[in-house]
Amino acid sequence: MHTETKQCQKCNQDFVIYSDDISLYKKMDLPMPTMCPSCRFKYLLAFWVFGRFRIGKSALSGKTIITVLPESVPFPIYERNEFVSDAWDPLTYGKDYDASRLFIDQLVELQSKVPHPHQVGTKNTNCDWADDLWESKDAHLTRSAFRIESIIYGYRLANCKKCIDVTYSFDLERSYDCLFCFKSYNLKYSFNSRDCIDSLFLYDCRNCQNCFMCWNLKNKKYHILNQPYSKEEYEKKLEEYNLKSRASVEKLKKEFWKHIQQDAVHRQNYNVQTVNSTGNLITNDKNCHQCYFLEESENCHYVFRGFQNKEIIDSVGALKSEKCAFGSSDQFAYGNLCNLYTTNCRYSSYLDFCEESEYCFGCVGLRKKKYCVLNKQYTKEEYESLVEKIKSDMKKNGEWGRLWPLSAAYSGYNLSLAHMQFPMTKTEALQFGAKWEEASKPHYENIITADTLPDSIDDVKDEITKQRILCPETKLSYNITKDELAFYKEHGIPLPNRHFDWRTQEHYKPFSHMVELQCGICAHCNKEIEHYYSPELGFQKIACMECYQREVA
Repeated sequence: MHTETKQCQKCNQDFVIYSDDISLYKKMDLPMPTMCPSCRFKYLLAFWVFGRFRIGKSALSGKTIITVLPESVPFPIYERNEFVSDAWDPLTYGKDYDASRLFIDQLVELQSKVPHPHQVGTKNTNCDWADDLWESKDAHLTRSAFRIESIIYGYRLANCKKCIDVTYSFDLERSYDCLFCFKSYNLKYSFNSRDCIDSLFLYDCRNCQNCFMCWNLKNKKYHILNQPYSKEEYEKKLEEYNLKSRASVEKLKKEFWKHIQQDAVHRQNYNVQTVNSTGNLITNDKNCHQCYFLEESENCHYVFRGFQNKEIIDSVGALKSEKCAFGSSDQFAYGNLCNLYTTNCRYSSYLDFCEESEYCFGCVGLRKKKYCVLNKQYTKEEYESLVEKIKSDMKKNGEWGRLWPLSAAYSGYNLSLAHMQFPMTKTEALQFGAKWEEASKPHYENIITADTLPDSIDDVKDEITKQRILCPETKLSYNITKDELAFYKEHGIPLPNRHFDWRTQEHYKPFSHMVELQCGICAHCNKEIEHYYSPELGFQKIACMECYQREVA
């Protein structure tokens, strides 16, 4: 097997390029990478905005908009419907290629001038305070979701309904404070569980009902701390925990995490029905190498978060795409290279926020276009000749196959998914080459501090919906909506005393420690195993698949 070992230009660590990688790079006419896989993920994720929602105005009409794009972006921001309308023409920003200058410099200049939409997503109803939503209804302060309804504070969801504070979960209803949970109803404070009903504080449980503070259970009812109770005993015991109190819930969270660390058995990875694949949190994949959060894909290498892809390499956020590389949220794509936020584009390279276009090179904001370079229209013959010239120049200059510069990211590293998955300090981010978004100092009037909120939901008055609350962690304010308060009272949930973005990032934290390969010993059979649990998680019982299935499944 032919491999190459290189030193990463970012972290200076050695990394290996495997024979299958080499074949794919050559097949796509790409140079070998100069960064290790981890740094490539950080780089690409830095282009994916996880910004703070803010109120602004469309640069075209002055209409009020709500966006996660920071005020620091150089380009005009248009309301989404205006962006896709005939009120403006992206070709008016077209420019000739200047062979005496680096192509990437010309592209970044173009990007800084062409308007971008205020929001990602289509076919939504009453989702103004949301971003990256698709075919959804009544979502509030929610990101990255598909076909959801009545969700508050959600991130990466599909087919969820009437939930609050749920992260990376599918098919949940009337649930709260869940991470990586699936097909469940009335589930709270849970992680990595599915097919569960009317339960709280579950970890790695399947098909459980009326269970509390449990782990590794399958097909159980009326259990507390993995011990069985009668229905009457269970209900009586549950009342003793005072779940309406924030102090009580926070104490239970700490106790539950200790059980996860010390008592729960952890399978060596979270992969399901994979064939000849490596990485973690991948499902129904075949021949995928070093991929994470990837579903139903084949022959993919170094993909972070994707669904139904084929022959994708070095990409994040790929959706139903094929034969693409170096993309960040390049979706429904074919034969693309180095694209940002593009949808339904083919045979195109170095695009930014283009839709339904093909055979375009170095363009920004195009819709339903063909044979364009730097937003200028050409004939097929002219296009092919010019692109060949540009590619030749880029190869001579060492630009071809290299990513957009981090200066072209819409936000600073600290307001991107990169920071959520791979946290950095400001100094580290700047050394990496990324930007950093300096937080403004908002002025608040008539605000209360979160520490003064009532401990029990029973003591909360309806007037709370008229007040702003200051988070002690982020120094940002938030409010409690009427629908949110009604949910808390119905379910007996104490008011949150932290900003919603802080809560989402806290929910997600375990996954930031599950994307680096580790070597260890199976806690049951003592054989050497590879797993993805960082020592920071403190998990004591990590098992090989055979032992996990024997002990748990």
